[in-house]
Amino acid sequence: MEFSGPCRTFRRGRALGRLAGAVLVAAGWGCGHPSASPSPAPTTLKAAFAGAFVVGAAINGRQIAGSDVAGDSLIARHFNTISPENVLKWESVEPRPGQFSFDAADRYVAFGERNGMTVIGHTLVWHNQTPRWVFQDAAGKPASRDTLIARMRSHIFAVVGRYKGRIRGWDVVNEAVAEDGSLRQSLWLRIIGPEYIGMAFRFAHEADPAAELHYNDFSVEAKAKRAGIIRLVRSLREQGVPITAIGMQEHQKLDWPTVGAIDTAIVELASTGLRLMVTELDVDPLPSNRGQRTEVVEQELQRTGAPDPYRTGLPDSMQVTLAHRYGEIVRVYLAHRNVISRVTFWGVADGDSWLNNFPVRGRTNYPLLFDRRGMPKPAFDTVLHAAIGVRDRGRATGAR
Repeated sequence: MEFSGPCRTFRRGRALGRLAGAVLVAAGWGCGHPSASPSPAPTTLKAAFAGAFVVGAAINGRQIAGSDVAGDSLIARHFNTISPENVLKWESVEPRPGQFSFDAADRYVAFGERNGMTVIGHTLVWHNQTPRWVFQDAAGKPASRDTLIARMRSHIFAVVGRYKGRIRGWDVVNEAVAEDGSLRQSLWLRIIGPEYIGMAFRFAHEADPAAELHYNDFSVEAKAKRAGIIRLVRSLREQGVPITAIGMQEHQKLDWPTVGAIDTAIVELASTGLRLMVTELDVDPLPSNRGQRTEVVEQELQRTGAPDPYRTGLPDSMQVTLAHRYGEIVRVYLAHRNVISRVTFWGVADGDSWLNNFPVRGRTNYPLLFDRRGMPKPAFDTVLHAAIGVRDRGRATGAR
């Protein structure tokens, strides 16, 4: 595979080469495009987005362990920040009271350091992937408020303290707001009360005063939920809680949210005065099977192979649709690069994605920029050249 600026030469087969070319032409990136730079254009994501924001990927256990050599090569080549899918979640690092397992997390941090990357920690306090014992006493009954606070403090000090000065930023509290904008009725809230959120941030700040501390959530484009997030972070700031950024997960569909909704969400969240980060970007091209119970869909999948519409590959028409969708999303982020400091894709290649097993287990999904062989898809080209276009226009005007 070769790159030659906006006119890219492909060795992936004529059909895919023509497809990628068609996508770029549709986006205004034909050969001789007036925005094209006379110097060689960047061929990696981190180079293309330089000057806008850092660009990253969530990496899995195989990549951290070094057993996915191709995946590790993609990560080192294209990204300058990494997030861990699972190895820093509570169930991974402290599966039993006071018994910590840091081997995988240590390898994760070392991988980022070897490659000169910004290393992110995900996540400290969440209602999911937290062992039951955290919320229970010795008899299996709900733990007392003081006990749960002490466990949260101990866990945060152990984990954040271990990587002090090595992990740049932490998703401190994850998904604490419900769809209606109220606080999620998690065990954290029921046992401690709403102040658990501020406590978590204060504990993390005590453990590493230099670390950036983020609140992370999904569906920020939904009006009621976004309003709840804004109320939460403004309240935290009024209380002097050390929060530095809002993480927008951005698990998108082909038809949701609209570009206008993404833009509005960014503007309103940025009005809090906090930096924004896109923390978990992917685009799910599969039908959602709304209205059907997940277990019914899974049974049908096991029995007949349906509904798994693209088991043998994503059709060219869908490749174009996915590429177009990625292009319009990323252009919104680039338009707000003054408030967005990071964009992280949730996974490296299609085979790595959690969406192969959510919301239906066993479906073949295609939500990322690289296919199962680690080859760039037409969506990659669209994203790359959206970034190159902004870079070149910035050079022409002398602006960022």
